[in-house]
Amino acid sequence: MPLKLIPPGRHGSPNFYIRGTVRGVAVDETTGTDDRKRAEEIRIRRENEILDRRIHGIRKTATFLEASVMYLSAGNSARYVDKVAKHFGMTPLADIDQLAIDQAAVKLYPNAGPATRNRQVYTPVSAVMHFAAARKMCERPLITRPKQPKGRIRWLTKDEADRLVENCSPHLKLLVMFLLLTGARISEALYLDWRDVDLRRAHVQFLDTKNGTDRGVSLHPSLVVALANLKHREGAVFRRPDGQPYELKEDDEGGGQIKTAFKGACRRAGITDFTPHDCRHTWATWHYAANRDLLALQKLGGWKTEKMVLRYAHVNVSNLADTINAIAWGKSGGSKAKKQKSSRKTA
Repeated sequence: MPLKLIPPGRHGSPNFYIRGTVRGVAVDETTGTDDRKRAEEIRIRRENEILDRRIHGIRKTATFLEASVMYLSAGNSARYVDKVAKHFGMTPLADIDQLAIDQAAVKLYPNAGPATRNRQVYTPVSAVMHFAAARKMCERPLITRPKQPKGRIRWLTKDEADRLVENCSPHLKLLVMFLLLTGARISEALYLDWRDVDLRRAHVQFLDTKNGTDRGVSLHPSLVVALANLKHREGAVFRRPDGQPYELKEDDEGGGQIKTAFKGACRRAGITDFTPHDCRHTWATWHYAANRDLLALQKLGGWKTEKMVLRYAHVNVSNLADTINAIAWGKSGGSKAKKQKSSRKTA
């Protein structure tokens, strides 16, 4: 029995519905439109989809859009999935290979670097396709990701940080302090809402973060005082010089909105090769130096693995100075060695 269109109103809906049974598959679903021509196109496509699946099997017909909907319905992270789902749409999963993903990365993010393309294309595509493969909708994908540049760690001493804050314009000063004392990503700080700040508890929460997990961080006492002195208590915490919230720029996590002002502050402070994101590196380096606790740093910073925070231990090894000084070398070392040798002979 072919599928039929049910006119608007029959189903208590302003849209056309599709109803019927094809090859034993019962269908009773909305077309999402009140336009008959468009609804008829959807009816034909839905019927063909069922026939193809019955004849060729799900692995030949399952689409990326279908897999994405299932992936999101299962409660998985939606971060960056929408954009790749719109790109691939009704493309069968079987047709999405390495070349298709590489081309999607270039088309969706033509000016982005390997790290951005990896995070915003390769990662969500891989997640959806592995989810689909586990449900026998496609073969398990083998995806080669773009080569990542070596992780950059640039951090400030306490004196340099003081100079930077002192040379910030008024609207930027508190924001930079916040970055240095919470380890927040620039996007997390720029779009922070007062609803997620609790001054009484000295606590801030970051929701829907870069890696898809929420986290909370305690506020340093100096931040609590500075935030309490702000005149507004609703909406965006940090604002432009004109008092308006920063505009949300899709996929911008590098602080483009404050780029000019931040560069000016660095120039006045005599600091070179330092970006807003490096404030997060500075916070992590300070935190490890003060606490020597990688697990605490990982949790507070929202990193997925301990490996990602080990770099802060590697660049901050002043606590190991005594182990280096203990190495005998040169005249003093040689004299010490001779004394030890002489004492062994005497013994």
